Amino acid sequence: MTTSFSVNFDYRCPFARNAHEHVVAAVRAGADYDVAFKAFSLSEAHTAEDGISAFEDPARRPDLLALAAGVVVRDHLPEKFLDAHLSLFAIRHDDGDDLRDEAVVRSALARAGVDAQFVFDEIESGWPLETVRAEHETSVKEHSAFGVPTFIASDQAVFVRLMTRPDGDGDLARRTIDRVLDTLTGYPEINEYKHTSVPR
Repeated sequence: MTTSFSVNFDYRCPFARNAHEHVVAAVRAGADYDVAFKAFSLSEAHTAEDGISAFEDPARRPDLLALAAGVVVRDHLPEKFLDAHLSLFAIRHDDGDDLRDEAVVRSALARAGVDAQFVFDEIESGWPLETVRAEHETSVKEHSAFGVPTFIASDQAVFVRLMTRPDGDGDLARRTIDRVLDTLTGYPEINEYKHTSVPR
């Protein structure tokens, strides 16, 4: 039976990287998931109540660049999305590059086999940034999302921090995501469950 859920992302978050690597590895290992990948802006989430929205502040437009690029690939080049998605995470968290730099985003897209110029032409048209804003605002309004990654299934939403990466193990990835989803939908009475320390 197909399991449907959505999970949000901002490429700057290491915990989002971990979770999305698990989701992608599980899908590639044959998990019967119908996944909606949704953009979420940490810049907007961290804007002061009386501050200028990240979506309206020209000085913060670079903060949204990678998100907009991911949305273009997702919506117009879906066969390339998983590769581009992982590449955008990797260029930040493995390579340590700055996602606010257009050249860095172009490099991440190119190594995933994506035509970066097409993506940036679409970004300039305006709709990708509008989509990022709409997805962010919907997840906040409908699910009180405050960060990434937030998993949403059956009208339940949960913010999850996975501490490990799948490292190519599709079975591990599937078990990990199944456990997240089972806890999310099967045990709504668990509101918070957090280890008090992280093993080293």
